[in-house]
Amino acid sequence: MTTSTKIKPAWAGEDLLSRLVNLLIQTKPIYSVMQSQARRVLIKTAENNGIPWRENYQELERSSAKELLDTITNPDLVYPDYYQVPFHAYDAGNLCWQAAFEAASATYSMGLRVWKDQQLTWQEAQQKLRHSFYQVLEQYTPATMGKILDLGCSVGISTLTLHRYFSQKQNTSIDTVGLDLSPYMLAVAQTTDTQQEITQWLHGLGESTGLADNSLDLVTLQFVIHELPRQATAKIFQEVLRILKPGGVIGIVDNNPASPVILSLPPVLFTLMKSTEPWSDDYYTFDVEAAIQEAGFNYQTTVASDPRHRTIIGIKT
Repeated sequence: MTTSTKIKPAWAGEDLLSRLVNLLIQTKPIYSVMQSQARRVLIKTAENNGIPWRENYQELERSSAKELLDTITNPDLVYPDYYQVPFHAYDAGNLCWQAAFEAASATYSMGLRVWKDQQLTWQEAQQKLRHSFYQVLEQYTPATMGKILDLGCSVGISTLTLHRYFSQKQNTSIDTVGLDLSPYMLAVAQTTDTQQEITQWLHGLGESTGLADNSLDLVTLQFVIHELPRQATAKIFQEVLRILKPGGVIGIVDNNPASPVILSLPPVLFTLMKSTEPWSDDYYTFDVEAAIQEAGFNYQTTVASDPRHRTIIGIKT
């Protein structure tokens, strides 16, 4: 049996297959079909596994989320060009209510795809997805943490599970902040944070958070950097280095370009995936570990923390 030495999928980067897929995506009528099909697949996967996609949407639509938009929005924030492109089959990307109201259901569905051959409920799959990251992360984090940041927090699922996991380990509530570029996502996050466990839901740029120097013990980026061009990721790493205390940790979990599951995705699935992820080529050809070191971190490890994803750890010295 031969072992694959591939470090990225053939459908990403400048390979011939990748260029052919990109040509299809750039053809508007075909792209529209791809968007629609990708959306149908996601909703069907969710509802077939007990995730009440439409009911979740309707519940949030009836909630107070829309009333929070003005108060949570930073009026001085200028959205970078890379963020103002279609994401996840939404023409307005993350800057719309539809994306925000469906984000939780889509996130729960994502967990199911990781262990599709196991008989897991979506709740079990989601916990396993998060804990597989945290169990690696806690090997490097300080024994006592005062303040942590979940950067690119979306609707707060990652933030709340991170906060609860490490607060329980520490046996005391940690000062936790969730930061995102989408005020729509943050409005949903604040609405669903019914016990007000999170210190602040912050509308801001990852490249310029406004947080104080040397003020954080841990910063996580959970399934964020595959949605960024590498230049933005590099700037975020520099900002994270600034706001972390010496000995503080950056923890990243995201798609693993060398994962056998990702390398062997059927053409239909990888084409649909690329059609909803505009920065795929940049991400799958990006040396994240080198970028962490170039930013000034002491790179620690890269671990295949589940069948589809990798965890990357760096420490501020």
